[in-house]
Amino acid sequence: MSSTVGFIGLGNMGGPMAVNLVKAGHKVLGFDLSDAAMSALADAGGEKATGVADLAAAADVIVTMLPAGKHVRQIYEGEGGILENAKPGTLMIDSSTIDVDSARAVSAAAIEKGMQMVDAPVSGGVAGAAGGTLTFMVGGPDEAFGLAKHYLDIMGKTIVHAGGAGTGQAAKICNNMLLGISMVGVCEAFVLAERLGLDAQKLFDISSTASGQCWSLTSYCPVPGPLPSSPANRDYQPGFAAAMMLKDLKLAQEAANSSGAATPLGAEAESLYTLFCNSGGESQDFSGIIKFLRGS
Repeated sequence: MSSTVGFIGLGNMGGPMAVNLVKAGHKVLGFDLSDAAMSALADAGGEKATGVADLAAAADVIVTMLPAGKHVRQIYEGEGGILENAKPGTLMIDSSTIDVDSARAVSAAAIEKGMQMVDAPVSGGVAGAAGGTLTFMVGGPDEAFGLAKHYLDIMGKTIVHAGGAGTGQAAKICNNMLLGISMVGVCEAFVLAERLGLDAQKLFDISSTASGQCWSLTSYCPVPGPLPSSPANRDYQPGFAAAMMLKDLKLAQEAANSSGAATPLGAEAESLYTLFCNSGGESQDFSGIIKFLRGS
């Protein structure tokens, strides 16, 4: 069944996601501060919206992909925003990666207005967005998840209902904190191996089949050679930029502080990625932190 989908935030992730909805036969109204991004959607068969209010009023489903919690709250709850203009019963899917408190606040405001809403942050990067193979971590009521799954299946391959409102965001920041920690550990192992005269390929061959095996090693190896598909072979062009990893590590630390959870390795990973980004690494792939650890 074809729906009118409003899509706000047509950047590197949102643009390809919106195009996949177009390809599936939905009418997609797109809005972004970049006219070039809206033109790209129009070239793919979507339509340019004149603004948030008009988009919200016309849409059966609204998907948002925005930079931070403050942007999400403004777009949904602000004057002239989504909740003020959307029809009762509209389904809302926020795929931004934001703080849990903001996700829960917006969800509560949407429910109060008679809307259906899920938080559905993603993993899989630009390639996953283009290929429709993203992983969605979804928080929200069962009914809203059931309605959202039809659209998420178009944009992704793995759709997991994590629980109530905000649990999608919780899953995303916990996962990416673990990813950041493990990447630092893998990089430290390769730096130590270099100092000890152990060939990187030999370490990879051993650890990839031993107790040190992890995704950061076997799917995203931070040194050139062992894994041709990794950004290390492209001078650390992202991929997943270090600035985005730092954003997620900061969100994890905010959540840890507010909940009283002890995350000393998460805190250390945030500190290291802050130093890496401040030294000019923010636009490099997050695996490029090996150069910072190496001192090069």
